[in-house]
Amino acid sequence: MQPAAKAEELAARLKGRDFLGLVDYSSEEIRYLIDLAIELKRKLKAGEVYQPLKGKSLGMIFEKSSTRTRVSFEVGMYQLGGQALFLSRNDIQMGRGETIRDTAMTLSRYLDGIIIRTFGHRNVVELARSATVPVINALSDQSHPCQALADYQTILEKKGRLEGLKVAYIGDGNNMLHSLMIGASKLGIHFASASPEGYEPDAEQVKLARDFARESGSRIDILRDPREAIEGADVVYTDVWASMGFEEEQKERERAFQNYQVNEQLVQYAKPDFLFMHCLPAHRGEEVTEGVIDGPHSVIFDEAENRLHAQKAIMAAIM
Repeated sequence: MQPAAKAEELAARLKGRDFLGLVDYSSEEIRYLIDLAIELKRKLKAGEVYQPLKGKSLGMIFEKSSTRTRVSFEVGMYQLGGQALFLSRNDIQMGRGETIRDTAMTLSRYLDGIIIRTFGHRNVVELARSATVPVINALSDQSHPCQALADYQTILEKKGRLEGLKVAYIGDGNNMLHSLMIGASKLGIHFASASPEGYEPDAEQVKLARDFARESGSRIDILRDPREAIEGADVVYTDVWASMGFEEEQKERERAFQNYQVNEQLVQYAKPDFLFMHCLPAHRGEEVTEGVIDGPHSVIFDEAENRLHAQKAIMAAIM
């Protein structure tokens, strides 16, 4: 937790900002949001009313379906005193060809903030560029920063620290890997991933993470061997083999990832007190066995709950 004067400085710095990715936030800004999430969680559990967004409205553009994202943002906005409006692709004119710029400029006249869950990251960037209110990336093909923030909140709560820990990610080099890797590089966390050939993380994202890691003192290892990646890990993370939009590749990906299942044999190479994490939804028997995801090391529902608190922190800080 930062000193009060520093926290006030960071709060002023974040007001009115977009939240498109952890890449845009400094290590102390990320840590401020994590600390704020923990404090808002404490307030909620203690029954304390905290409504800094009373009278404010959040527009939620969903081009991809969701369970955790929609519910946590709607409930979070309600708890902060505001209201949230769900806008599916079929509810707004973007679905009928209106430009993102026109949509952004119109919604900015009505709303105090906008979230978007979409396929192409360029849609998030264009929306933020045209909007005059803060925009939050609730998931794109490049990154999933809200989930990563909640994940690092969970790790801090369980481990008591972040710096110097090792996170191992096994599986597809997707948006989840990118956000976890960038977050690790900013927070001084060692990060190792293992993906099959052709499914590695984006090279530009890796370069950015390694540049940040040199400043924070962490290490970024992009590997092929799951056992090498998971060796000595404090946290073991995986995700579905076929993310939304890649369902037609399911059979092909099952063949490519058959040696990348997180199972009881593989996790023996992690530390004895490792945490298992998954952003959900999960496919038991594919990317992870039931024994691991439902076992004593799993914290998947703690991280799912923390989506609520982390996103409340983001909204309270920037809106």
